[in-house]
Amino acid sequence: MGRYRKILVAIDGSETSMHALRESFKLAQNEGSWITVVCVAPSYRGDLDMTAIGNVMESMKKPCENALHKARELAEKDRVLIKTVCDEGDPHERIVDIADAENCDLIVMGRRGLRRLEKVLLGSVTAKVIGYSNTDVLVVPRDTAIGWQKILVATDGSKYSKAATDEAIDFAKSYGGDLSVLSVVDVPPEFYAEAPQMVEDMVKKAKGYAGDIKRHAEASGVKAEAFVREAEAYEAITQLSKEQGINTIVMGSHGRTGLRRLLMGSVTEKVIGHAPCPVLVVKS
Repeated sequence: MGRYRKILVAIDGSETSMHALRESFKLAQNEGSWITVVCVAPSYRGDLDMTAIGNVMESMKKPCENALHKARELAEKDRVLIKTVCDEGDPHERIVDIADAENCDLIVMGRRGLRRLEKVLLGSVTAKVIGYSNTDVLVVPRDTAIGWQKILVATDGSKYSKAATDEAIDFAKSYGGDLSVLSVVDVPPEFYAEAPQMVEDMVKKAKGYAGDIKRHAEASGVKAEAFVREAEAYEAITQLSKEQGINTIVMGSHGRTGLRRLLMGSVTEKVIGHAPCPVLVVKS
């Protein structure tokens, strides 16, 4: 325990974000973490005279202040000490900057329900925070609980998935949890007819990746099971999480990826959009 010394929770006043906040209290109590709660009001870009600007900004900040007031009430009820910050600007930029300034180890954000668009595209603020931050991000869907009894880690053999694997094993060991290791072979259907040997080699590699992590986990005293699936990656990950009753999915990601890497529809965004449980995105 003690991986996350400082946690930043981003809220917007919605029930989804408040649920993520309440879940972060439990994580902070287990990890012995400090919590900073931030709500970002959008910048005013209109063309009013100076007299009117003050009233407009006060009005724009009101929802932010109300959300933080509610956060303080929840914290007091749960006997958790928090620091609150009401900021102004582009939400994802301010969240990332404050996480850096506060030396936070984890950013916690909520995820709304699975509306049609959200089944494919993750909310832009969350996607950009994941894309631009070097900090781990934990996304908590509404009506789910953060838990570490059953953890699923997805691996493709890259250094990014290795960082996620190390974190998943650490959590499983600390909380006495079990680990499911999944490696996915995601190829177009025509590959099976045109390049069957290539698909066979990919399956062999995937079994190797998953098997290596299983052995590593077991050597650390963690019960682990390896899986290889041939499917679209996000579907395989979310389906296995449902089958195994997974509490948390752990995935690796690049560091600051920049705008070009923030294309909706990546595996990480799709997993978060469909996941039946919280998803921890680990940065290398």
